[in-house]
Amino acid sequence: MAQDDFASMFNSSSAAGKSRAGLRLKQGDVVEGTVIQIGAEAVFLDVGAPTDACIDRGELEDAKGNLRVQMGDRLKATVVDAEADVPRLALALGRGGSIDTTQLQSAFEAKAPVVGKVSKAVKGGLELDLGGARAFCPASQIEVGHTADLESFVGTELEVLVLEIKEGGRNVIVSRRALLESRQQEVAAQMAATLSPGSDLEGIVRATNKHGAIVDLGGLDGFVHVSELSHKRVGSPEDVVGIGDRISVRVISIEQGEKGLRVRLSMKALMERDTSNSAAADEVLEASVVKHTGGGVIVSTSRGEGMVPASELGLAPGADHRRTFPVGKTMTVVVVKTGDRLRFSVTGVARVEERKNYREFGGGRGGGGSGNSLGSLGDVFRKKLGLPEPEPEPEPEPAPPAASATASATPQTNPEPRPAPPPAAPQPKPAPAAAPAAAPESRREPPPGVVRRKR
Repeated sequence: MAQDDFASMFNSSSAAGKSRAGLRLKQGDVVEGTVIQIGAEAVFLDVGAPTDACIDRGELEDAKGNLRVQMGDRLKATVVDAEADVPRLALALGRGGSIDTTQLQSAFEAKAPVVGKVSKAVKGGLELDLGGARAFCPASQIEVGHTADLESFVGTELEVLVLEIKEGGRNVIVSRRALLESRQQEVAAQMAATLSPGSDLEGIVRATNKHGAIVDLGGLDGFVHVSELSHKRVGSPEDVVGIGDRISVRVISIEQGEKGLRVRLSMKALMERDTSNSAAADEVLEASVVKHTGGGVIVSTSRGEGMVPASELGLAPGADHRRTFPVGKTMTVVVVKTGDRLRFSVTGVARVEERKNYREFGGGRGGGGSGNSLGSLGDVFRKKLGLPEPEPEPEPEPAPPAASATASATPQTNPEPRPAPPPAAPQPKPAPAAAPAAAPESRREPPPGVVRRKR
């Protein structure tokens, strides 16, 4: 078995050697290879030829000088010098040399990038010099989005793809947008393999519209809907973010659409909810209508936004809540539900006020009788109606002393002494009351069972 494995490995290596020996590079060829060595000035690739090829390290570095590739990465490049001891490759054809028609045709067929220098801005686009060949890039093919200032590109080098070759190479149409979209798709495919809902990322706001913000995640665009920008109501995305802002987002979902990968993001998922303004149940607030829905109105309060269902608006049957409560109308509402979404009620205000008055009434009784209770209830309504406090009633005068009271018990109102009254004469005893006269015989009531005869 071991001999069979050794034989198969030998045959495979022999076949690979024959394929490498048979591959001959020529200028303009587009080849794909694997990074096998990274040097100080060049990166070496195994492209299947008898000798390895190299690419200038500067082509593989970003604006900060960081290398964008690592060992084992696969790269597609164009052969710019096949006669050198180590064939030289270039990611974009035309960098530092001339390009002939044959090379342009090869780049067109292989969809390989070509480097051109912008010579001037003309009506409707840019004119480029592709190593001696004149090319035109329409304004719609410069950026992925709209390009407002064409003059800013004059004097710069751009990597483009050849779209069309006319008049034997004298008229070439190129596109930078096609190259950018192609690279974005490659990066998106790589990121999609690592992204998942719940991933936290950083991105740069690339554009905004009335629906939300478009965020560049480093080659892959994501979208933050206006409802995901903040826990509070956002009238316009520009109130929260601006173009060029670096923000932290969380991936909500990843979907494959007709135009590519759609990544939905959220900013508020990473924000702590402000609970200092959270409303308590049965709390009465001033509210203003900000929006209508089919089932009620959306109001804004000092505690946040929430919905007042049509059934809680106190409308007559068949009334239109949109006309009765137009946008901007103010009202008094009570909180009936708290949590992530507040819910209010207009009809519930009376019930809350009634319970509040009852609590105040019960708390002011002080354990007294019915007089105290009525007085406390009167105080409650007096406060509600804004009435003045009643004047205190005068104290009643003491009753005159009885005739049999002694002189010492009588209050002394006059400081001068008074003579003692003479002793009272004995009063005759009242005669006993006379018995009631007997009723006449004719008027006497007959005994029970006897019937009086009429005369």
